[in-house]
Amino acid sequence: MSNTLKLITALAIPLIIGLSGGAFTAAEIPNWYAKLNKPAWQPPNWLFGPVWTTLYVLMGIALYLVWKSDVTQSIKQTAFILFAVQLTLNFFWSIIFFNQHQVGWAIAEIIVLWVFILFTIFSFSKINNTAAWLLVPYISWVSFASLLNYTIWKLNS
Repeated sequence: MSNTLKLITALAIPLIIGLSGGAFTAAEIPNWYAKLNKPAWQPPNWLFGPVWTTLYVLMGIALYLVWKSDVTQSIKQTAFILFAVQLTLNFFWSIIFFNQHQVGWAIAEIIVLWVFILFTIFSFSKINNTAAWLLVPYISWVSFASLLNYTIWKLNS
């Protein structure tokens, strides 16, 4: 596969997963989510889309850098599995929080997500340091989202 096709595929994977998760989110923003008590420091709703899109693009570039690297397939396979697990957890957080309205369970899930992002960063760092660093904004945002998730849970319990 050419590097161009690898790049397009690597970008498409997180963007498609992100858009799919967004489908569970969008309908709930003006209804259920709007009625929740939220902290004053929560960013405006319009900011989440551009932030997540940027993060998915960074994830895709990181995935591409790992994919095109010259390391053995077994090392890449571990990185790919960790990446797939964290991306799957990312997708399911939207369903748990927005679709199922399970704010408490979403906290547990986002903690597991955070751990798998960290594992992915460590795995990527063994292959390509730039790929690992491209995931730092992602884990930072998920750290913030975890605090926001927890605060919303506390304010609405």
